[in-house]
Amino acid sequence: MSNEDSAFEINFIDHIAIRVKDFEKSIEWYKKVLGLKKHQLPEWNPYPIFLLSNKCGLALFPAVDDTPDDAINSKGVKIDHFAFNVSNDNFQKAKKKYIELGLKFTVKDHHYFHSIYTRDPDGHVVELTTIMVDEASFYKN
Repeated sequence: MSNEDSAFEINFIDHIAIRVKDFEKSIEWYKKVLGLKKHQLPEWNPYPIFLLSNKCGLALFPAVDDTPDDAINSKGVKIDHFAFNVSNDNFQKAKKKYIELGLKFTVKDHHYFHSIYTRDPDGHVVELTTIMVDEASFYKN
């Protein structure tokens, strides 16, 4: 397989996932300060709760204080992961490239989106995500 077959392009940063102690306080802050709109999808209840502006935003997850903050897998208050948006075609190319590079990765079906997760050299979770439903109806206000 040639590298051209697996070359892919990123569209934009889709979301940054953060862990928070108080959902309501965080939701109100991001709505008030940044003007983000809350999206809580029935298939994903109770979380993540998305706060979006157009197609970019935050995914809120609960903080869990049972691991040291410096632990690589800590679920405390922190950035959990970040996600880049790719087209469906580039999603498939990315899977090929990850295989070529010998990266460990997982693919998940999130109903509205499919995602590929891997870790960077520092252990940060990097997600590539692609929408699987009609974009206009999903991002409606």
